[in-house]
Amino acid sequence: MELTTLREEARDLLDETVALRRTLHRWPELGNDLPVTRENVLAALEGLPLQLTLHETTSGIAAMLDGGKPGPTVLLRGDMDALPLHEDTDLEFESAIDGQMHACGHDTHTAMLVGAAKLLSARRDEIPGRVLFMFQPGEEGFAGAQFMLDEGLLDVSAAADGSESPITGAYAIHITSNLPSGWVASRGGTIMASADTMLITVTGRGGHASQPHNALDPIPIACEIVQALQTMVTRTIDVFDPAVVTVGRISAGTTNNVIPETAEILGTIRTVSERTRGKVRDGIRRVAEGVAAAHDAQVKVEFNDGYPVTVNNPGSADFALEVAKEIVGEPATVRFPNPIMGAEDFSYVLNRLPGAMMFLGGTPLDKNPATAAPNHSNRVMFEEEAMVNGIALYSGMALRHLSGLPT
Repeated sequence: MELTTLREEARDLLDETVALRRTLHRWPELGNDLPVTRENVLAALEGLPLQLTLHETTSGIAAMLDGGKPGPTVLLRGDMDALPLHEDTDLEFESAIDGQMHACGHDTHTAMLVGAAKLLSARRDEIPGRVLFMFQPGEEGFAGAQFMLDEGLLDVSAAADGSESPITGAYAIHITSNLPSGWVASRGGTIMASADTMLITVTGRGGHASQPHNALDPIPIACEIVQALQTMVTRTIDVFDPAVVTVGRISAGTTNNVIPETAEILGTIRTVSERTRGKVRDGIRRVAEGVAAAHDAQVKVEFNDGYPVTVNNPGSADFALEVAKEIVGEPATVRFPNPIMGAEDFSYVLNRLPGAMMFLGGTPLDKNPATAAPNHSNRVMFEEEAMVNGIALYSGMALRHLSGLPT
């Protein structure tokens, strides 16, 4: 199936895609309950030949497009939620909700997926199968994808003509300000890390700050644990199967002249394999308990499971990169040499279906990707022109997948 006209068709949709993106950006919502976002998406989809399923446990939307010919189903994902931070971009459509911002580009993902739904609906008669558009809330730590899966997202019925039409592949696009605008990148195998939370509580004995010998100060013990964790990572974890352990917060005490009873260490763990994920947890527990025991203190180590490792099916990733070459050109198509240490709940989908997570460059044209404000920054901005390539890539992956399955 020829893809040569997709960018032109996508460009015809750019103005309305930008308008939707700016509306979503101005009214960001957090977590799995996104009533305003859902209504805006539904309004944008109105009039298209889609079978809509509104999920009940979240604001998720599943929209099915039946093609004009029998065939399998392909899933396209776009996430819809924002982040809890104050925006400092001075854009004319800057967030109107204090403390909430689309700082990871999910507004562009949603708008591009709506654009793809429009483009593919116009090509409906030539599609050999179906396209399931997954509008997903709660990616930013709320496991929205898992909620949608638990609610039966993948339990699709037969096609309109009664033929079986199972989901045979899944694709997602994530915009990034670390690639030139319009470029596309991915890789086979592990592409993003797991993300777990650790909480270490050190318990000593409180007392007067002038008499530390009559107390057991948990603060220096906590500091020693933090230092030891960095050594543990660099000296026990294979650099070719890496891990990141970052302490983001140490909490202790209430004033200057009191030795507190407890100190808390809160951090994140990122790994790119389940083997190392388990090894790091064992190492954290061993270090924390060992350091605490050396000082006769008590320690409690807790882990909160986050998203698993995101693993692209190698054949699907190769296939999607070939589609990207046709759409954006070979010079603008990049194969990542290494995984990214960020995490994604599209991992839950890829644990169930072959597919791939793709990255779309969105660096503003007047910025250097090496120094532009990154995703999750209060100053991040994305080049809206890049959404042309995103719409075309979503559409091209669906059309090509259904016309000839990747291996």
